[in-house]
Amino acid sequence: MDNDTLLEVRNLKKYFKTPRGMLQAVDDVSFTLKKGETLGLVGESGCGKSTTGRSILRLVEPTAGEIIFEGQDITKLSEKEMRKKRKDMQIIFQDPFSSLDPKKTVNNLIREPLKITKAITDKNKLEERVLELMDTVGLAERLINTYPHELDGGRRQRIGIARALAMDPKLIVCDEPVSALDVSIQAQILNLLKELQQKHGLTYIFITHDLSVVNHFSDSIAVMYLGKIVEKAPAEELFVNPIHPYTKALLSAIPVPDLEQNTKRITLKGEITSPVNMPDECHFCKRCYEINDGICHKGQPPLIEVSPNHFVACFCHT
Repeated sequence: MDNDTLLEVRNLKKYFKTPRGMLQAVDDVSFTLKKGETLGLVGESGCGKSTTGRSILRLVEPTAGEIIFEGQDITKLSEKEMRKKRKDMQIIFQDPFSSLDPKKTVNNLIREPLKITKAITDKNKLEERVLELMDTVGLAERLINTYPHELDGGRRQRIGIARALAMDPKLIVCDEPVSALDVSIQAQILNLLKELQQKHGLTYIFITHDLSVVNHFSDSIAVMYLGKIVEKAPAEELFVNPIHPYTKALLSAIPVPDLEQNTKRITLKGEITSPVNMPDECHFCKRCYEINDGICHKGQPPLIEVSPNHFVACFCHT
């Protein structure tokens, strides 16, 4: 692990016990993330991307694997040790309304993490820090005593961002931070996150189902399907040269503003494999339009580097 690498995830797994068997929400996920970069984690609902983000922060405990943060495997830390480490690792939740206590004002919501960790004990300095964070995320000072229900979605999400920034973190997991917002507000929040990254040297894991959003925001993109990364590449490379059939289908679904551009939509058919007690075969094979029955049912394809920094898990393309 070199000095530029902030996070390395090795063979991360998160399984849940259900009455029907073991649900494999995250299954053998590995990647590295350098300081100051953004990894976009994309896929349809239920693919395990949010569980991956929460497992990395140990908001849910991983079943297996290693999470190397700044050279230290945080899966081996005790609850007390992890609480101290968490100031360096924060999360912005998808729904800004449900993630905020409706009984607390903006002032109390932003100062809460500072009070809990006792990062600032002086009352005047705490007040100054709250106002500084509000200014950083673009919240007017006059809103300091308002409640979440009195604000629109964009302002509520800015509170969530201010809370995440309060501890001066190094890594922030952005769990679909703009999916609940109007399109015009989405652009404002994305621009804010980009500005904060450049100003504070932040590292992001940006979780979303919207490839058109992640294209302009990420340095590299990992595509997930049923708990596994099926393709990972630099953002520009993935859009120019998608290889996995699932990635191609996702890209074909992005709306094109040019009516004269003839873009063929790839429609996925077939039944989605149940994530409970999955068979030992390619997870995508039941919906794949490029399937080779001779090899696709014979185990799970490994993630292989097919060109510099471009990884694909597909028997037909490796």
